[in-house]
Formats: sequence, C-alpha cells, structure tokens
Amino acid sequence: MNEVDEITKKANEIILESIADGVFTVDHKWRIMSFNRAAEEITGTPRSEAIGRYCWEVFRSNMCEGACALKRTMKEGKSFVSSATSIINSRQQRVPITVSTSPLKNEHGEILGGVETFRDHSLVEELRRELSGSFVVGDMVSRSKAMKKIFNILSQVAESNSTVLIEGDTGTGKELMAKALHSLSLRKDEPFVAINCGALPDTLLESELFGYKAGAFTSADKDKPGLFQAAGKGTVFLDEIGDTSAAFQVRLLRVLEEKEFQPLGSVTKIKTDTRIIAATNRDLGEMVEKGEFRRDLYYRINIIRFHLPPLKERMEDIPLLIERFINKMNRMRGRTVPGVVQEAMALLLAHDYPGNIRELENIIEHGFVLCGQGEIEVAHLPAYLLQRKSGLPGPDSSIATGVRVTEAEIIALALRKHGYNRLAAARALGIHKSTLFRKLKKYDISLPEIDGRTGRKESC
Repeated sequence: MNEVDEITKKANEIILESIADGVFTVDHKWRIMSFNRAAEEITGTPRSEAIGRYCWEVFRSNMCEGACALKRTMKEGKSFVSSATSIINSRQQRVPITVSTSPLKNEHGEILGGVETFRDHSLVEELRRELSGSFVVGDMVSRSKAMKKIFNILSQVAESNSTVLIEGDTGTGKELMAKALHSLSLRKDEPFVAINCGALPDTLLESELFGYKAGAFTSADKDKPGLFQAAGKGTVFLDEIGDTSAAFQVRLLRVLEEKEFQPLGSVTKIKTDTRIIAATNRDLGEMVEKGEFRRDLYYRINIIRFHLPPLKERMEDIPLLIERFINKMNRMRGRTVPGVVQEAMALLLAHDYPGNIRELENIIEHGFVLCGQGEIEVAHLPAYLLQRKSGLPGPDSSIATGVRVTEAEIIALALRKHGYNRLAAARALGIHKSTLFRKLKKYDISLPEIDGRTGRKESC
C-alpha cells in the first residue's frame, strides 16, 4: 500500500469514527467485520465484543426475525434506505432506529459482504410521543390522564422494595404493569415469576410457591424448589390474590412479615429477599369488611396501590393499542398490515369492551388473520361487533348506515367528555380539527356557541 492509499484509509477511519450514525460491516457468513464508535454507543456493545460475532447476536432487532434489510441487500445486490426498526441494546432497552444498507464491494465489483448504517431515533420518538400526548412504559401505552398519573410515579415505586397491589378488571393489563415495575427496578436482572392464585387449590399453590421436600406427599419422590426460591432477589407476581383461602393468606402473611418461608414437609425455614407484587380484579377493601379477606394481610400488601381503569374509561387509547398490536403481529409473522380502515375504527371505538385490552387484542388478531396484506376492514372483524346495539340501526340496515351512526355517536361522546372543547375532542379522536368540523356538518351535530377551551364563540 502506497502513502496515498495509507492516508486515504486513515481519513476514512477518522470519518467513520466521527459520524453520529452507527456503521458496521458483515461478511457472507453474517459475522461482523468492522464496528464504529457510534455503533458501540447505540448498542452498548464494545467493538472488541462485537467483531467476529453474528450480527443478530449484537443487534437483536425485530428485523432479524424475517424482513432483514441487510439480507435483502446481499441477496439482491442493491441498497435499501431508511427502513424503520428497533434493536435491544446491552441494557435490555428498546432503541428505535432507521437502517440503510448497501453491498460491500471490492475494486473489481465483487460483493464481499454488506454494510449497514443506522441512526438512533430515541429522541425523535420521545418527542413524537410528547406531541401526540401519548406515554409508553414497558409494553404499556396510553394517552389517558388516569394512566399518565400512574406512569408519572411508576419509576419511583419500582425503585422501592415496597409491596404493590394492582387492582383492575380482568384484561386491563395488571401483569404488564407488574412486569414494568420489575423492569424499572434494581431487580431487573433477577427473575420475574408469575402465578395465578385463583387457578390452583391451596395445596398445589403452596407447593408451587414454597416448594416441597421429598416425602412431603405420596408423589413427592424428590425435592422441588418453589417460585420464591427460583425468584431469588427478583419479583413474584401473585395474580388474583383475592381468590385465595384464609389458610393460604396466613402463610403468605408470614412470608411478608418474617421474610422467610418453609417448604412443604420441611422443618427448615428459608430466607427470602423476593419482592411481592399482588393483583386482583375484586374489591379487597369490601372483602375485608365482609370477613372474606384477612385485614392484616390486606394492609401488608396495600402499601402502594394502583388501580387500572377499564378500557371503556380510556377510549382515547384504542387507536394507540391497535397500532401497537398490529406492529407486534407484523413483526411476529413477517407481514406488513398497515392498519385499520376508518369504518372499522369507528366500530372498534363504539364497542364497550367487557374483556378490556385483552378483548381488543383478540379482535385485532382476528382481523389480522383475515385481512391478508391490506388494511383491516369491517368484514374482517368478529361478527358480534356488527350486531345491533342500543341506538344503532337494526340488522336489516346496511353496514355503511351503521358505521355512519356509530361515528356520529363517537364524535358526540368525545365532545361531551371534553366539555365541547373542539381541539381536545379532535385530538382524542385522532383527527385534525378541520376534519372534526367537516364531520360535525356532515352529521348535523349541534354544539354550544362557546368553545370549551377558549371561551369564545366559534363557528364550524
């Protein structure tokens, strides 16, 4: 290599080390050959650990599961620009990025591998969430005021070692919140184990949580550690704790008070530093008054309490949740379903969701399976959503008529909820204010002369 080539090589290295975009190259076997400084910072992985490893071991991107842009580049021999995806960094955090890929060629035009540049969009995504009024914690997403209050203190609660009680109807996301508390805590690198207390009789529940010694009962031919022992210094999530018996509640109270438990059939107690998060879909305070739940245990687990509102009280979250579910299913199944058509969204917003978020996810999965590669339409939704509801046309009316009536009801409900503040209602509906005005005229919806936000008269 002559002096000019050497200078050019050093200049290129300096440029690669100076830019803010991560850059790496792979050979035909998908092993990383080079890795710049920005790539180290974004992934949290030192260059010395990255080079020589398979690219998917370092990036753990949702693209790696199917639609890998770098794979397409090396297969088709052409570049791809600005593909949106995300990676999991070394701290187990999700990092949104955009990716551009190109073939790596030598001076003879032979493809030696691939080169990928990627840009961290964490700040952009955070600003977008703030502008849209939405908040994301772990796998939970919301723009409702009630959930915002919870999100604002979640990290503080997570950092403590206090026992937490999560209340809420079935399907409101109690386990997701428990996982979020664990992932935000100092215990995040320790195990998170969950058990549904209402699904097991006392004996099985105690053996699952506390373990047992060989000979404790007929089929116990060897020792088995319980979930408390498996969790170590992690978190145990006790779901549906309100369905437990008085006898089990006594044993659990002892664990909370003494920080130790005794496996079935053992005479030795085992110390535990496990954090307990409990959840219930019942009113434990009312159960205490009726003598159906131990008062002393109630006060032990009720140090910090969260109440997750049902989905019908946070309808503004439905579009956000639908977007998240579709993105998740696209990643899992390698598809590109873009979303939900307006008419289908109107029906989804009109439903009252007795099954809460879990029901909404099941509905979207149903539509996702039937829609092919296009948007989810009304015909792809479960039949029960199209059945006659109060205030909707009967079964002999057309779907289009039903959708129009439903949309008018949703708009009227949003306006009432926001005190006829047009801008707030439009934001909650996920539409522009001018679009709201057009729909008000279309459906002949009358409004007070005073705008709920400005206090001024405002015509449509």
